[in-house]
Amino acid sequence: MAATGRQQRKDDSAALAHDADSVECGSEKAESASSIGRVFAILGAIGDRGQIGISELSQRLAMSKTTVHRVVQTLKALGFVTQEVETERYRLTIRLFELGAKALESVDLVREADVEMRRIGQLTREAVHLGAFDEDAIIYIHKIDADYGLRMQSRIGRRNPLHSTAIGKVLLAWMDPADAREVLSHVEFRKSTQKTLSSAEAVLSILPRVREQGYGEDNEEQEEGLQCIAVPVFDRFGRVIAGLSISFPTMRCGADTKSHYVALLRESGHAISTRLGYREAAAPRQAAAQPG
Repeated sequence: MAATGRQQRKDDSAALAHDADSVECGSEKAESASSIGRVFAILGAIGDRGQIGISELSQRLAMSKTTVHRVVQTLKALGFVTQEVETERYRLTIRLFELGAKALESVDLVREADVEMRRIGQLTREAVHLGAFDEDAIIYIHKIDADYGLRMQSRIGRRNPLHSTAIGKVLLAWMDPADAREVLSHVEFRKSTQKTLSSAEAVLSILPRVREQGYGEDNEEQEEGLQCIAVPVFDRFGRVIAGLSISFPTMRCGADTKSHYVALLRESGHAISTRLGYREAAAPRQAAAQPG
């Protein structure tokens, strides 16, 4: 479930922050780096040995048993290691593999999307974005700037609301409706402009239309004078993992322009999805969007 993943990431961040705060000597930055180094050293040692106990870890890494035990217990709480009941030795879980798989997927996604995004940018001279789900928001993972010198409140790594962006609406529209409702229950509905949707019900009411037409729109809902159109990007399992969008000033948006942009986005979204292994005929009817 999307909400479970979001809560797990918040719990993970809180636990790691607590671990860093507990370092007692030296400068804060140096000790934080040292603490992170110990975490990866311990993970590496566990991986090398397959299964290992606290005493052996302490000897191999020349760390005190207290330090090793504290770090291992944190990693266990986060789900990165588990303890065998009979031997009391520790081993790695599949969690690291899951993180690595997500990282690899993101690299593939950006690489494959870059070609299409640059093509759209050359054809339209407008700003092109690639955004993914991030807890209760979207995060931009790639961007092609407009040739017109358009100033936008976007950059790679920036988070923007789900409810007021075209990419956000696309990601929500391909979620299971119950998951979308749960995600929106954690959203703070700040009005960026007078046109910003102000409630979960308002957003949920438009999602069936977004999915039916195959694209989402932001009609000056995030920034005044700026419109955006977005389409979904699917992975090989038929899940929506990102949204691809064109952003442009309202003054340049006529009926023909919009139709042209939608066609370009659909073509590029399908091309990216295909390169990621997506086959439309095999996609499930209710493909769920995943966190980026």
